[in-house]
Amino acid sequence: QVQLVESGGGLVQAGGSLRLSCAASGLSFSRYDMEWYRQAPGKEREFVGAISRSGGRRYSDSVKGRFTISRDNAKNTVYLQMNSLEPEDTAIYYCKATLVTALRNYDYWGQGTQVTVSS
Repeated sequence: QVQLVESGGGLVQAGGSLRLSCAASGLSFSRYDMEWYRQAPGKEREFVGAISRSGGRRYSDSVKGRFTISRDNAKNTVYLQMNSLEPEDTAIYYCKATLVTALRNYDYWGQGTQVTVSS
């Protein structure tokens, strides 16, 4: 059974930092691309950033330069370091594991962790 468990969310003042973690189990973690998404109240879920299985990174324009994604394949964990947080970053943050094969795609989501940035 595949599980993704996010942690590290909380309440922080604007300008502060948080590091989110997403621990994966039940899958071959190193084979998966890992992604972070977020969903603010009343808004659709949006892409935040991703790290491929080879370590390539990409970010949404809204977080580029402030957020950094990393992964530790030995710990089956992906991280999202968030610096210079803004109230607009308030959302539930989700991690996603994705694998594309010739036969099918595999997508797994975590349950999310709340991040609240106060002004």
